[in-house]
Amino acid sequence: MPALPIFLFAAVSTFVALSILVIAQLVGPRKRTEVKMMPYESGMDPVHSARQRFNIGFYLLAIEFLVFDVELLFLYPWAVAAHERGAFGEGHGVFYAVCGFLAVLLIGFAYTWRKGVFKWT
Repeated sequence: MPALPIFLFAAVSTFVALSILVIAQLVGPRKRTEVKMMPYESGMDPVHSARQRFNIGFYLLAIEFLVFDVELLFLYPWAVAAHERGAFGEGHGVFYAVCGFLAVLLIGFAYTWRKGVFKWT
C-alpha cells in the first residue's frame, strides 16, 4: 500500500495542527487592549507611508525558504517510493535524477550564499 505512509503523515499533521488551534483558543489570553489591536507589519510599526522601501534581503530569504520547502515536497514521495522498492528503487536512473535535482539546488544555495543573501547587515 504505497499511499498508507502519506495518508498517515497527512492525518497526524492535520490532527496536531487542529489540536494546537483548539488548545490556543482554550488557554490563550482574551483581554483586548489598544496595543494588541494595533496593526503590526514585518517587525515595524506602520506609522510611515505604505510606499516605504524594504531591504531586498527579506524577499531573497523568503524565496530561498520557498525553494527548499518545495524541494522537500519533491523528495518526500520519492523517498517513500524508494523505501518500498529498496535502497535505490528498481533502476538507478531515478536516483541519479534526484541527485541532479539536489545538485542544482546546492549550486543555487552556494550562489545565494556567495551573494550575501544570508547576511543581515
